[in-house]
Amino acid sequence: MTGTTATPEPLVARLAETAPGLRVQTGPGATGLYAYDASNYRVPPLAVVFPRTADDVVAVLLACREAGVAITPRGGGTSMAGNAVGPGVVLDFSRYMNRILDIDREARTARVEAGVILDALRDATVPDGLTFGPDPSSHSRCTLGGMIGNDACGNRSVRHGRTSGHIEALEIVTADGVRAVADRAGLRAADPDDPDAVRRVARLEADVRRLIDDSLAPIRTELGRIPRQVSGYQLHHLLPEHGFDMARALVGTEGSCVVVTAATVRLVATAQASALLTLGYDDVVDAAEDVSEILRWNPTALEGMDEAIVATMRARRGPDSVTGLPEGRAWLYVELDGDDQATVNTRAAELLDELRTRGRMTGGRVVESAAERRSLWRVREDGAGLAARLVDGGESWPGWEDAAVAPEELARYLRDFRELLATHGLTGVLYGHFGAGCVHVRIDFDLATDAGRAAARRFLAEAAALVVEHGGTLSGEHGDGRARGELLEVMYSHRMIRAFAAFKEVFDPEGLLNPGVIVTPAPLDVDLALHTPSDVLPVETLFSFPHDEDGFTGAVRRCVGVGRCRSDTGGVMCPSYRATGEENDSTRGRARLLQEMVRGGTVQEGWRSTEVKDALDLCLSCKACSSDCPVGVDMATYKAEFLHQHYKGRLRPRSHYSLGWLPLTSVLAGYTARPLNALLRGPVGRLLARLGGVTTKRRIPVFASRRALRRVLRAARTGEPAKALLFVDSFTRAFRPEVAGAASRVLADAGIPCTAQDDLCCGLTWASTGQLSVARRVMARTVARLDNGDERPIVVAEPSCAAALKRDVPELLGTDAARRVAARVHTFTGALTDLAAPGWTPPRLPTSVVLQTHCHEYATFAGRRPHDLLRKLGVHKVDEAEGCCGLAGNFGFEEQHYDTSMAVADLALKPSLDGIGQDAPGVVVADGFSCATQIDHLAGDRGIRARHLAELLDPAADRPGETS
Repeated sequence: MTGTTATPEPLVARLAETAPGLRVQTGPGATGLYAYDASNYRVPPLAVVFPRTADDVVAVLLACREAGVAITPRGGGTSMAGNAVGPGVVLDFSRYMNRILDIDREARTARVEAGVILDALRDATVPDGLTFGPDPSSHSRCTLGGMIGNDACGNRSVRHGRTSGHIEALEIVTADGVRAVADRAGLRAADPDDPDAVRRVARLEADVRRLIDDSLAPIRTELGRIPRQVSGYQLHHLLPEHGFDMARALVGTEGSCVVVTAATVRLVATAQASALLTLGYDDVVDAAEDVSEILRWNPTALEGMDEAIVATMRARRGPDSVTGLPEGRAWLYVELDGDDQATVNTRAAELLDELRTRGRMTGGRVVESAAERRSLWRVREDGAGLAARLVDGGESWPGWEDAAVAPEELARYLRDFRELLATHGLTGVLYGHFGAGCVHVRIDFDLATDAGRAAARRFLAEAAALVVEHGGTLSGEHGDGRARGELLEVMYSHRMIRAFAAFKEVFDPEGLLNPGVIVTPAPLDVDLALHTPSDVLPVETLFSFPHDEDGFTGAVRRCVGVGRCRSDTGGVMCPSYRATGEENDSTRGRARLLQEMVRGGTVQEGWRSTEVKDALDLCLSCKACSSDCPVGVDMATYKAEFLHQHYKGRLRPRSHYSLGWLPLTSVLAGYTARPLNALLRGPVGRLLARLGGVTTKRRIPVFASRRALRRVLRAARTGEPAKALLFVDSFTRAFRPEVAGAASRVLADAGIPCTAQDDLCCGLTWASTGQLSVARRVMARTVARLDNGDERPIVVAEPSCAAALKRDVPELLGTDAARRVAARVHTFTGALTDLAAPGWTPPRLPTSVVLQTHCHEYATFAGRRPHDLLRKLGVHKVDEAEGCCGLAGNFGFEEQHYDTSMAVADLALKPSLDGIGQDAPGVVVADGFSCATQIDHLAGDRGIRARHLAELLDPAADRPGETS
């Protein structure tokens, strides 16, 4: 492999001269992040560069060539084959070179920079009824440059094929810094007035033409045999009969020949009507047997998966997270489209009838509900992550996740492949693009030991021979990368391999572009991320991490890099990344640095690491990743553990004391609430805020007196035998006791009369600030009081405290008593959903509501969310601000986090509030105290106040102007 300079300083200095202002990062906080993609590999780079223009790319390539440093282009970093990691400079195009330059609606083309996210392009073309055909499951975060790099396909590839079929032209930079354009007619200089560039590009094209002329036979006989043959270079596009299409030939070269800076892509019309069928089977081989018949119906999508993925989704996000599947242990999704919905529906019914006569299905149905369709597609799109960490805790890995055969050969291949797995004592989770013969599988390789790696190597060699025996390809869309490059000799003749090497040498004679990939490949078992033992850092944690065999080490290893946290839309994760766009502010980035810390890699200070502390700094501890991340990364818990260890025996940030100890100080404040509130509203309050590390840009919430809480609870008593316990948390007790009264009345009205427990604390504020020793003492006291033989449900009005009791308490205490208490905990929404008397209906409700769901409720109580309850109770329109409010407990009150807090609010909550008319303030519901406080901060001056759901449903409340 091409060597690199020992240190990055000379290269950085050179770049500062040639490209002033170019952003270059070299510290562990950057190199540790970019040492990984979504593959099994770890290759720390010397530096990470964030170009803004093609001229920046030219400067980087020239400087790297001068220094003999390798270059690896990178998009979203979601490569599963190790295509996006390298030892020299990593060029991250996603940060700045992400502009849509032009959309030509008449020609149905778009010109985009390499870092444009696929969904951003698709959203921009929706108004014109157009889209980009290939749609990989990572569409919410993969870039067009990355799709070009590995010739990505996607769920609808049976209709739209591969990325290469949708490329008109590529704007490239060669290894020696020349800008050129590759199109369907060949190669030309980007600047026709630059004679040196014109001559250089002409030589390149002439050399390639000679190479093709010398290799006609192997190219014609070995390439382009099946639809998904991505492995190697696609030199058949350069054949005379194909018109010397240089653009298509460079697609799939994985950044090993040129660096793509922009592309002109073809767009396709979106379907006017569609139908989704779900078909159940006993196993995936039976499903594959029906593929050929289904293809005769010209589907847009034909996807398959097995039961392990569905079981994991339901375990992670609730039993209602996957609906619409018929009985079975494997399933096919079939999508049909057309110009008329009735015609499409008729075809779908006819296809179902035909498949029933074939006798393999265990069941089948047309999915009518749009919500069910979204749910089902999400299961399929999250397949890689869901299969990585299954419900039983087992881990699986890529490496042989991308083989493809002709569709008619799929069943035979799968049958033989499963036998091969069994022979090697391995288990694989199967899913993929069955209509294109492309099978994704994650396998429970042991990549952490020498024996396990040797066994994996033997298996991969035999798997390569097997797929070739079936006329298939090692890669069907992910590319060869580091995972399969070494195996290309199993698939291709020596003459073809030499032609690949010659093609790369024409463009990159010094081997600087993505070395170790495709040509002169690195051994497939080198640079494995699990190669270094994971016990370098002694880890004795306070959290038990009960779902991870290796405790904290296994927990942070959950992140496999699929990058769903880098999405700008859908779900709640990751608010800080959505606000900043920085990799180190993503759940993935933080997890990767924690992995580096555990292994003692680029991060060598262990728990004292400032790089890890800085990466975790903007984590809002919203817990959304624990639900939205396909592998269940729980960064809030990791952050709490890290802060505990990092500050052990040291002074903490001031806000950890002022906000972390709020449950205690608020009790004291309750005895002197009136004079204290008056004091805090003036200069003394601002001074105390500054001393406590609290922003002065927010009003300090008004403390309630202890008498106020006693008064509202007394007024809410019904005298009926209590069926539940109302846990009055610290926030409700200190700031909004009226919520406790409303909750008590609503529960009684719903047939769940309760008694109030108002002197206990869940320990949340101590846990979220990493003061875990104190949190455990507080939690232990609470559990001892609650685990007293009383089996009544515990209803908690504050969602964050409910989540702490449900999840943090048992994971931090690790006792049976804590687990018994956790099993009794319900949010207010959950209590009304599960425990209300049959037929209970609330008082008159508004027709529409703006809703802010607390992130902890979203993450911890899947299937029991306010949106669904409000709709069930008769609210016709629920406008949910999907995303974190930005305040997030102590986060938005901390002085240094105020701006980020407001940036997060701008993503979803503020636009929802801005949509409320001045003349009709509307009804805003937010159960979380943080959410309500943020809403007051954003819109209180307009008369908008957030109500707790209990206040909305309170039978004693006045409801002027509300109609059902």
